[in-house]
Amino acid sequence: MSAARPGAEDFGAQLSFDRSAPGRRAVDVPAWGGEETPLPNAHLLRDSVRLPELSQGGLVRYYTALSARNYGIDSGTYPLGSCTMKYNPKVDDLVASLPGFATAHPQAPAEEAQGTLRILLELRRGLAEVTGLPEVSLAPAAGAQGELAGVLMITRALEDRGDLETRRRILVPDSAHGTNPATAAMAGFTVTQIPTAADGSLDRATIERELDETVAAVMVTIPNTLGLWEQGIEEVADLIHDAGAYLYGDGANLNAIMGRVRYGDLGFDVVHLNLHKSFSTPHGGGGPGAGPVACTEELAPYLPAPVVVEDGDGLVRFETPERSIGRLQQFHGNVGVLIRAYAYMRALGAEGLRAVSGQAVLNANYLRVLMHGHYDLPYDRPVLHEVVFSGTRQRREHGVRTYDIAKRLIDHGFHPPTVYFPLIVEEALMMEPTETEPPEAIEALAEAMIAIAAESAEDPETLHGAPWTAPIGRLDEAEAARRPVLRWQPADGE
Repeated sequence: MSAARPGAEDFGAQLSFDRSAPGRRAVDVPAWGGEETPLPNAHLLRDSVRLPELSQGGLVRYYTALSARNYGIDSGTYPLGSCTMKYNPKVDDLVASLPGFATAHPQAPAEEAQGTLRILLELRRGLAEVTGLPEVSLAPAAGAQGELAGVLMITRALEDRGDLETRRRILVPDSAHGTNPATAAMAGFTVTQIPTAADGSLDRATIERELDETVAAVMVTIPNTLGLWEQGIEEVADLIHDAGAYLYGDGANLNAIMGRVRYGDLGFDVVHLNLHKSFSTPHGGGGPGAGPVACTEELAPYLPAPVVVEDGDGLVRFETPERSIGRLQQFHGNVGVLIRAYAYMRALGAEGLRAVSGQAVLNANYLRVLMHGHYDLPYDRPVLHEVVFSGTRQRREHGVRTYDIAKRLIDHGFHPPTVYFPLIVEEALMMEPTETEPPEAIEALAEAMIAIAAESAEDPETLHGAPWTAPIGRLDEAEAARRPVLRWQPADGE
């Protein structure tokens, strides 16, 4: 390893507390000229809690050095399947940060916030067009909350129909995002798992057998988490409706079909969208997000509040639908995310959104072809936005697990893909190159994965110890989960 420049090698190894020196300050606070306020009672003070003392230059250098160690989409390719970690136009961030939007108060009268409200109204109409579902609420904070909203809307609709006492089951595919069964259970339903057929689509025979008067809804992700189209979804939708149940759509993978296929045209009754994945908000780090929910006219009275509408005089305002499931959070949703989504949609237009989905599908299939034969491919057919490989061959023949492969990819300069999901794929490697990666980046990723496959046969111990170039190697994850160290503690004698 080459010699690091003096003072740089301990960034990250030493916390700000460790670098603290008494008396150093980043700012100079003027003396207080007002009336002094007594400190809290002594028993409320904790001697073990103190702030680090750093100069302004030291503080800036510390956080700048730490930020350089973080890997993000601005650093390189980020093939994290299921999360759509793509490059997003910076101009959308600029639009959302304009003072008129960024400083608007959520409790301002509607008359004083018409610019923001007009954007939300036009976004609502645009999402209705994209999904083929006429009614939309922008209120949910993210995908999981949008799911909950959709299932609660179905619950209230069944209650109004007088069917809620008998319809207590929701059918969920075994390849679904984990939030799907969790949402159904949170809403008070029993979850019945639907297996995946040999071609990667829903098992039609099982659905036909399970559909009866006890089923409230079927939750379907389309495209599914295997990156595959659900074959015969229109016929399945007819079966569900004939049985008196609703078809719920997990729209997390909209980026594969937007501008080409609409959920409403396929027979879905309600669907949530992850705008922070498909519509230009940097995704990762726990947020922010937005999970609007779109639905048919039948379910519109149950949409979560508030819903943005335009009255006869052209004033845009919020209203609460007649049988609304209520508020899911304070105020009106994550407006900054919604403004980014609107800017993205307006900049691209209908043809641009169609091009995005086409490029996402092309890139995923290019990666599938490049890596074909080097890793197992449980469902060997053209994919949409992502492709799921399996490391079973490497584990069986060389004792190298998917976890080892993912960690070794870090040494090749790439963020690891999603691993061990979907659960129905053994040693799963879920990879989504997204539409914003150029061909050479996909080729470089494939070359790295192929090189790792060769390494698994020639030098498996290198994979077992990876990553070798990252600031931190492998953590004892079991120990970290059982005995987490959540805050800094002074060393003995400090």
